[in-house]
Amino acid sequence: MRGIALLPLGTRFNAVYLPARLVCTAAGTDDLGFATQTLAELLDGPVVHNRPKHEYYALVRHMPTMGWVHEYSEAPMLGKGDYLSVPASDLTGPTGLYWAVRPRIVGDLCPVQSVAVLVSIARSESQRRQR
Repeated sequence: MRGIALLPLGTRFNAVYLPARLVCTAAGTDDLGFATQTLAELLDGPVVHNRPKHEYYALVRHMPTMGWVHEYSEAPMLGKGDYLSVPASDLTGPTGLYWAVRPRIVGDLCPVQSVAVLVSIARSESQRRQR
């Protein structure tokens, strides 16, 4: 693939896998533009979107994955032993693998707590809908 690198996780950064349905539930919409805007506001850091697979990856600081206190089967933290396809900095969609939210500077990452809040919002909304 052109403009894409496969990077090892668990050294410089980890990633939290966010399926599109979780992101859309947290954003309260299926609209891709609004969901991306919500990610930018809530996560305040870089997010990769793999549109063909309907999945997002929030880049977070390196930490032991067992320390991810919000370890939900639908949003696992990926780390040591995992790899992530990352687009070139100029790939910003809307098709293929691209940056839903581009890094602002080298080393820019989403705060882990912000990603946990997004997952919690989606879980709460899903539970509310099931009632």
